[in-house]
Amino acid sequence: MEKIYSLRAEIFKALSHPIRLKIVECVSKEEKSVGEIVKYVEAEASNVSRHLALLRKAGILSDRKEGLNIYYCLEIPCVMEFFSCVNKVVKTRLELNRDMLKKI
Repeated sequence: MEKIYSLRAEIFKALSHPIRLKIVECVSKEEKSVGEIVKYVEAEASNVSRHLALLRKAGILSDRKEGLNIYYCLEIPCVMEFFSCVNKVVKTRLELNRDMLKKI
């Protein structure tokens, strides 16, 4: 069981950066080239490449090479269901904060 918890933690760590979350969202519907991903996340190509490698190593993304281009796609689409759940938590937190501000 400990190995399973370690593997789960590795996936959560791989998702624990805003740029990596944007990358996952970018490739959630269809595969994208590195250039398209760089444009979407609005970050330096070298920085995006490091994040892509980490997501690939964690098994969240897969890649394929076509000529000089590398394309990435979401290997585990169910991660978007997790994002939906997280969005519900974020919305609840924002609503609670808004309610607290009204009381001041």
